[in-house]
Amino acid sequence: MQASNRVEPGAMTEPATPPLPPLRLLIAAPRGFCAGVDRAIRIVELTIAKFGAPVYVRHEIVHNRFVVDSLKAQGAVFVEDLDDVPDGFPVVFSAHGVPRAVPDKAAERGLDFLDATCPLVSKVHRQAERLVDAGRHILFVGHRGHPEVIGTFGQVPEGRMTLVETAADAEAIVPADPTQLAYLTQTTLSVDDTAEILGILERRFPLIQAPRGEDICYATSNRQAAVKVIAQTCDAMLVIGAPNSSNSLRLVEVASRAGVRAKLIERAAEVDFGWLDGVGTLGITAGASAPELLVRELIDRLATRFTLDTHEVESAKENMLFKLPRSLEPA
Repeated sequence: MQASNRVEPGAMTEPATPPLPPLRLLIAAPRGFCAGVDRAIRIVELTIAKFGAPVYVRHEIVHNRFVVDSLKAQGAVFVEDLDDVPDGFPVVFSAHGVPRAVPDKAAERGLDFLDATCPLVSKVHRQAERLVDAGRHILFVGHRGHPEVIGTFGQVPEGRMTLVETAADAEAIVPADPTQLAYLTQTTLSVDDTAEILGILERRFPLIQAPRGEDICYATSNRQAAVKVIAQTCDAMLVIGAPNSSNSLRLVEVASRAGVRAKLIERAAEVDFGWLDGVGTLGITAGASAPELLVRELIDRLATRFTLDTHEVESAKENMLFKLPRSLEPA
């Protein structure tokens, strides 16, 4: 006798699981790691492989807690001052660059050191040296206290460079000799803000010398441009990055200025789903020091609450690679 599948009246049935609400997801490309960050992390990993743990790193190698914690687990020890590095241990200088006095001091102590400064930051350092040697006073556009700014100021004698942070600063500055000026910029600034500041400097000081090429790095410019593209069609945007990451903070600013509600998060666990109420299309991106793994983590968390319709929006292709220090290249 065949069993019946008929449900008797009044029998209990499992309640149907309500469908997850839809969410259109626009993922910016390019996003995440740039060539300078990738190189810096690789330098720390290879230094640990070469010398063994511990390897000391002066300042966070890049501004991302996940990356720093991952390197700590491999044997990296992060310090803020060279005096905190014991004799006989190797030290790596962060991707942001350091004043010239730091490697000089390391050499005096006989420390093995490797410089993970991004080559695009090093380019700005060399330009600063050449401009000062040519008798120019440099107006440097950047954020006070940022390690890249500290490192760049440390390439030239004190008093040969003046910091310009805002358009108001650019309007107010009174240089000793307006005919012998040059400008340089931090590599991780807002493209739009910097253009405004430089426009003021060039208007006020027609003889000011510009750098040989754009100082704001390709990765910063590309990630800001990608945010502008997806901001045209999304209701809100999440930026993955650290609160002390200049390029990540600039991405939040770019989105906000485009009229999109934007928020910086370090990890997917920080997502406030209440903040996403009413959002039909969400944009996501990651700062240049945030690994792709954190983007995937965010997508997976969103998928627990929404039925995702995911699209990657590519606005530029990146194929930049930077060479490792010769001492770390494979034999």
